[in-house]
Amino acid sequence: MTEASLDMAAKGGVAPTAIPSAPTKSLSATLFDLMLWGGLAIILIASFGKVDMQNFGRLFSGSSNISTYGADLLRPDWGAIFPPGDFWTSFTHVFTQPTTSLAGQMWLTVQIALWGTFLAVFIALPLSLMASRNIAPGWMVFIVRRFMDLLRSIPDLVIATLFIVAVGLGPLAGVLALALNTGGVLAKLFSEAVESIDKGPVEGVRATGAGKLHEIVWGVFPQVAPLWTSFALYRFESNSRAATVLGLIGAGGIGQTLFESIQAFDYSRVAAIAIVIVVAVTLIDTLSQVMRKRLL
Repeated sequence: MTEASLDMAAKGGVAPTAIPSAPTKSLSATLFDLMLWGGLAIILIASFGKVDMQNFGRLFSGSSNISTYGADLLRPDWGAIFPPGDFWTSFTHVFTQPTTSLAGQMWLTVQIALWGTFLAVFIALPLSLMASRNIAPGWMVFIVRRFMDLLRSIPDLVIATLFIVAVGLGPLAGVLALALNTGGVLAKLFSEAVESIDKGPVEGVRATGAGKLHEIVWGVFPQVAPLWTSFALYRFESNSRAATVLGLIGAGGIGQTLFESIQAFDYSRVAAIAIVIVVAVTLIDTLSQVMRKRLL
């Protein structure tokens, strides 16, 4: 407090209040921060050559190649997005014959993502409850969380390859791959939401003499349902992009056409596919935001 403020406080009969001192870190906390950020800096420096950062200048030296590639991308094949014909015929082909147009293949990709997310929610529901420390016993939490780690750690492409061997090429392999991987992700998010609930409603249900199942249905679900729905919608957005990648290995959708166009150096068609994907993901993102705002 300044001298002028002290005089003013004395004249007004108000006792000056002491200004709290800035918090200081302990020596151990300071050393830990130095080790943490110092270790990060060491890893960045040590991995500079491993990730080929010394060749960053090629990004500018190869600008002529980029301009040639970009020129083809600026001439998208608009006819590939919708088949020729009147608007109604082109529009209905998207839904009745999804393999005849890029928009139809993108719609198939969205359906793969939708079904994958839908199945993942049913996988995540029981796993999340068994992985919540405030509901399940410790031994069960440990086992289920390790199983969830396994589901999340295996890449979608690997899981899709396994299902392609089991059920053959096509959208079903993509749906099952997304369901398992997303199920592990949602189970973790759902369990964290359950662990952060208010205990009051649960104790209120328990006070009525209700069983464990009633506590979950009436004390837990009402608190976490909006957040769970928001998580599921977000993963649906992510799966719409992941399903595109799964198409590269024959799991259905627009990704397979994208891979074939890249291999054929048909960059005009690649540009058309990119436009379709961007528009679809943007529409899905906008719709998900509207739904989340109404839920939360």
